[in-house]
Amino acid sequence: MLQFKSFVFSVAPIILTSSPRGSIRSVTAMMMSNSSTSSQQCSDNGKSAVIFLHGLGDTPAGWSSLQRNLPSIRPKLGKDVHYVFPPAPTVSISINGGMQMPGWFDLYDWPIGVNARDDRDGKLAAVEQIEQTVERLEKEEGISPSRMIVGGFSQGGAVALLASYHRRTQGKVPFAGCVCLSGWLTLKDELVVSEEVAKSTPLFWGHGRYDDKVLFEQQAFGVEKLQSHGVDVTHAAYPMGHESDYDELEAMAEFIEKRLFPEE
Repeated sequence: MLQFKSFVFSVAPIILTSSPRGSIRSVTAMMMSNSSTSSQQCSDNGKSAVIFLHGLGDTPAGWSSLQRNLPSIRPKLGKDVHYVFPPAPTVSISINGGMQMPGWFDLYDWPIGVNARDDRDGKLAAVEQIEQTVERLEKEEGISPSRMIVGGFSQGGAVALLASYHRRTQGKVPFAGCVCLSGWLTLKDELVVSEEVAKSTPLFWGHGRYDDKVLFEQQAFGVEKLQSHGVDVTHAAYPMGHESDYDELEAMAEFIEKRLFPEE
């Protein structure tokens, strides 16, 4: 039976953490260490990669079960696909009174609506970390960015959007696709998407209708902004809060398969 990971932020005064919900956490994920990378057996040709970023307070192990769950839904995703789960640095989180925890950037507002303020420096540093991961995959595994999917959950989804669109400037090879789960569009006033990126990097955006952490309004706002810049966006809403479920995971797997194996 397929198992998948779902996350909910549990909130108390100045405390914000990410944790597995109920009993649906993958047994294999529970047994894994916090290693930032893992891979299926790769051949010399046709390699591809899925880079997936965890949310605030989590670790790479939190979403590492994707390497087994996605191929369970779409078997091609176990073929020559290299899965990478980068670890966020430990940062001070303002909404938690400065508490240190794994996070891609600082947060100043709660809940996170469309007018939430940006930690610009933190976000750009996070994108730089993802760029280093991309460069390593190119050098060590021979995988072009055009064969990479960049995605993430919550904060990770926000960074994935930033890395895939705003910061994928002229001269950089566009990614094969982007996945944003319960994330949001950051640095929105600086959004510039090149014609090449808009044409080459479609987006899947899944979000819970009842999300009271990263508000549901963020999906409609972000989708409209990206579409206005020519990005092909597939978006879906689910009857859930700040978490993920099987239907969303299934849609994500279908999207990734179409991007990595379009002619098969």
